[in-house]
Amino acid sequence: MTTLRDKVVFITGSSRGIGREIALRCARDGAKVVITGKTVKPHSRLPGTIDTVAREVVEAGGRSLALQLDVRDEQAIEEAVVKAVDMFGGIDVLVNNASAISLSGTLATPVKKLDLMWDVNMRATFLASQACIPYLKQSENPHILTMSPPLNMDAKWFAPHLAYTMSKYGMSLCTLGMAREFSAGEGDGKSIAVNCLWPRTTIATAAIEFNFPEQILRASRKPAIVADAAYAIITRDSRACSGNFFIDEEVLREEGVSDFDQYAMSPGATLYNDLFLG
Repeated sequence: MTTLRDKVVFITGSSRGIGREIALRCARDGAKVVITGKTVKPHSRLPGTIDTVAREVVEAGGRSLALQLDVRDEQAIEEAVVKAVDMFGGIDVLVNNASAISLSGTLATPVKKLDLMWDVNMRATFLASQACIPYLKQSENPHILTMSPPLNMDAKWFAPHLAYTMSKYGMSLCTLGMAREFSAGEGDGKSIAVNCLWPRTTIATAAIEFNFPEQILRASRKPAIVADAAYAIITRDSRACSGNFFIDEEVLREEGVSDFDQYAMSPGATLYNDLFLG
């Protein structure tokens, strides 16, 4: 396993939640972390801004660059990537973490919500990857890690929230295609690891807090479990680790972790499986 010391990690949606935890985990290795998000002023209900996370990254041992970014804006994505390269000299890892959620049925999903989920989920994953790939090709161990679920065409994952499922599966399809497109022996021969990561259980983030009952929040795990799994993936050899749809607990078991109570919001409680996992 390599480390992330002096590696440049670009994370979308990293002002709070899973994105913030991944940033801090990378920082403990001495990584150069690019924090992106829309939140620059404190939110009335949600903690964290890109600047507060940037300070935490420095305190954890890394270097940071905070960039305000609306991932729906393709030009802003390109400019953010250029700023990151100008500041740190390249990009070694892209984490596509930004995501929008609305667990609504077809008739209850207005076009504004449909467009938001499509733009923040699939479209932003495609565009951020597209903008970073020319720089990732120059890295010794390049990775794209996208926070989206394994692909499963069972209708039960579509019927309750069709628009959301399509948008998240769109992210996963980006991984499926790019992993082959940028594998060794394909295209120009430059190998980039492209993988997905998804939690086995619900994770105690704002998305769970505001979209699910409180008992599900208590039956969730902390974002640190996803961050630890993400770290394990992006420090693997990119030439031998691509095209996978990882589950956080399975990754950490492979790494020798056996104590998962450390990640539980309520140790010993029955955990709630995340969406897209039976």
